[in-house]
Amino acid sequence: MKRYTLFILMAIWSMVAVAQTTVEVEVGAANPARYMKHLEGQRVALFSNQTGMVGDKHTLDILLENHVNVVTIFSPEHGFRGKADAGEKVSSSVDEKTGVPIYSLYGAKGGMPDDETMKKIDLIITDIQDVGLRYYTYYITMIKLMDQCARHDKRMLILDRPNPNGFYVDGPILDMKYKSGVGALPIPVVHGMTLGELARMANGERWLGSGKRCKLTVIPCLNYTHQTLYRLPIAPSPNLPNMLSIYLYPSICYFEGTDVSLGRGTDKPFQQFGHPKMTGYDYCFTPRSVSGAKNPPQKDKQCFGRDLTTMSEEAARNNGLDLTYLIEAYHNLGIGDKFFTPFFEKLIGVSYVRTMIEAGSSAATIKARWHDDVEKFKKQRRKYLLYKE
Repeated sequence: MKRYTLFILMAIWSMVAVAQTTVEVEVGAANPARYMKHLEGQRVALFSNQTGMVGDKHTLDILLENHVNVVTIFSPEHGFRGKADAGEKVSSSVDEKTGVPIYSLYGAKGGMPDDETMKKIDLIITDIQDVGLRYYTYYITMIKLMDQCARHDKRMLILDRPNPNGFYVDGPILDMKYKSGVGALPIPVVHGMTLGELARMANGERWLGSGKRCKLTVIPCLNYTHQTLYRLPIAPSPNLPNMLSIYLYPSICYFEGTDVSLGRGTDKPFQQFGHPKMTGYDYCFTPRSVSGAKNPPQKDKQCFGRDLTTMSEEAARNNGLDLTYLIEAYHNLGIGDKFFTPFFEKLIGVSYVRTMIEAGSSAATIKARWHDDVEKFKKQRRKYLLYKE
């Protein structure tokens, strides 16, 4: 009888597990009935880009179809259509399809709308796909917009989207002396939060530059937890073309603070690394000037290194933030401190990682250094979470 009961329980558990994996995540923008009441009579600015989609329809079109008064579009790094290079200045323009003016925040002074623009709006809608890394700039733009809302007594409505790296937290917490355009908040490299959750935390911890709180409403995703493996339907930026690149991003991006190529200007960005003077490798690639990477590091030079596309997505997820690639390249080139540029600290967020690598520490030893800080942060963020851990 006990075996029979156990069998039944296992069968029920299996059916529940299957049901949980087949339920589709609904992003915040997907059901207008959940947020239109907040938009009646409001002059709206939409902060979004090519990722602000529900199926084959952009959130901008959904808003206009529902007669929302969209005054302007705020576009981030890479532009509203997501085609510009990393760091490339994007000019303000007009959306060709709808005629709505586009205000480029990435080309704006201080990365935020001016006072005259803020006077013309009542509310900012944020609907953009983030990837959950402290140095990915979309959240920084959102935080600046929240600060402008707080200063001008405006509101922000976030149509939340899942975090594809939301299933773990890892990396050192930013030492604020390294605060920059690729790091704005005292959070780990992999913070494990959606933009809606991160906005709630920035408000609650008084992290906005004004010290004030933004009037904030978050429309959560449905059928999502932090253990949901959410596949992005649209590439969030030109050099994160697939899920493997997104899972490797927490480990590979530090090469931006060195002379080593991480594959910009190839068909495998953030999925390989190499340098013309690295030795002992059969694999090689040559970065070229391409759309989204017009002047990549080591352009037109043959680089020797490692191809990571042979790795499974599961393995990349399980490895999490992995410094072994960086340490491997450091020792292979054998140039000591010249391996790093000052930008490295802005990416990693602390001074001790460079020091420990130069002293010969392993990736595991370095990760142990930030373990307690990560655990402390996980407790600190808990009250701001909208989804089950």
